[in-house]
Amino acid sequence: MNDMKSSFELAMERLKKKDLEAGVKEERPLTDHQRAAIAEAKKVSEARIAEREILYHSARRSAPDPEAAATLEEEYRRDRERITYDRDRKIEEIRKG
Repeated sequence: MNDMKSSFELAMERLKKKDLEAGVKEERPLTDHQRAAIAEAKKVSEARIAEREILYHSARRSAPDPEAAATLEEEYRRDRERITYDRDRKIEEIRKG
């Protein structure tokens, strides 16, 4: 077998080592409870995004003009960003314990 590492793998190892030395990121394995909580956070986030997408498409079909459609598009984009941000924040809290 070829034991050669890709440049990406080497770069990631260097960055990981640098973070550990700087104390930026401590490496701890996740517990089963943390894994389950992270999976649940992802599932809830995906459900919220799916719900929002359905509502967006429904409203988009009945939008009276392009300006209203653009407003709906912007609201949908913001909602997706907020849901993603909330999910990532929650996952980070779970990882920290």
